[in-house]
Amino acid sequence: MIRRTVQFGLAIFFLIAGVLHFQLGDAFARIVPPMLPFPVAIVWITGLMELGFAAALAARWRLPMTGLLLSGYLLAVLPANIYMAIEAIPLGDTVLSPAALWFRVALQFPLIALVRWCTGAPPFRKSPGTKG
Repeated sequence: MIRRTVQFGLAIFFLIAGVLHFQLGDAFARIVPPMLPFPVAIVWITGLMELGFAAALAARWRLPMTGLLLSGYLLAVLPANIYMAIEAIPLGDTVLSPAALWFRVALQFPLIALVRWCTGAPPFRKSPGTKG
C-alpha cells in the first residue's frame, strides 16, 4: 500500500515535470550544459521521457525495469542540475538561493533511492508474497 502510494505520487510529480518541459521549454533549455547540442530538443525529449515514466509508474508497468530506467534518467539529468547550481541559473522567473540550488542537486540521490524502493528495483527487490 505504501509503495503504491509513493509510485502514484512520483507519477504525478513526473507528469507535472514533463508538462513543464513543454510549457517552460526555453527556461529548461537554459540549464542544459553548453557542451550539449540542441538544448530545446533535449528538453522536449526529456519531457516526453518524464511523461512516459509517469505513465509507467501509474500503470505499474514492469516496475523494476521502470525503476532502473528512471534511476538512469535521473543520473543523466544530474549534470543539468549541477550546471544550474554552478551558474546560479534561474528557472524562468524563479531565482533560487545557492543553497536551494545545491539542495536540488543533493535531492537527486534520495529520489533515486525512493524510485528504486517503490518499484522494487535492485537492491530493493520485493520478495514474492510481500505486501507494500
